[in-house]
Amino acid sequence: MTTTTPGLTAVRAGVLDYQAAWDEQRRLHESVVAGERGDTVLLLEHPSVYTAGKRTEPWDRPMDGTPVVDVDRGGKITWHGPGQLVGYPILRLPDPVDVVAYVRRTEQLLIDVCAEFGLTAGRVEGRSGVWVPEDDRGPARKVAAIGIRVARGVTLHGFSVNCDCDLAYFDRIVPCGIRDAGVTSLTAELGRPVTVADVLPVVERHLPTLVTA
Repeated sequence: MTTTTPGLTAVRAGVLDYQAAWDEQRRLHESVVAGERGDTVLLLEHPSVYTAGKRTEPWDRPMDGTPVVDVDRGGKITWHGPGQLVGYPILRLPDPVDVVAYVRRTEQLLIDVCAEFGLTAGRVEGRSGVWVPEDDRGPARKVAAIGIRVARGVTLHGFSVNCDCDLAYFDRIVPCGIRDAGVTSLTAELGRPVTVADVLPVVERHLPTLVTA
């Protein structure tokens, strides 16, 4: 299913193997770089997979031999899988390219999505992604992750939102290289089921935030 919002096209790709999604990202990236198509966002779920960004340290990886896919995005290791909505925006950034500003817009999109479900989340200084602040339930914990790359002025990779995923998958790794904070989901925080199907249309509605200067 494809929907068009002001300035970009969102493609609901369903459940897609990580390598297949990576191949599709690169195909779309070439088309956007060449001016053959406009800004496009892939929205999907992956079968369970660990992916390691360029800053991943050996001790961040699973110790039990679980396979890891090394990728060319920023950041460290993370998990993708069922119950997590993944977004891959393939967007041409305005000149001069400001990667930090794009990351901030991505964070704002995710903060606004969480707010629609009644969850107050925000930024943590020095850490990417979107976080539930420390409270009586525990330290700050990440509900949405961001890892991007920009090549020839066009973005790759993107964000993930934990909806109702099995958080035990994060126990095998040091998620995003952060040892002193946790990982959470909308379902865990709100105490009610919040599925990918629930979150998908809300993310689509907020996608224009990504292209708003």
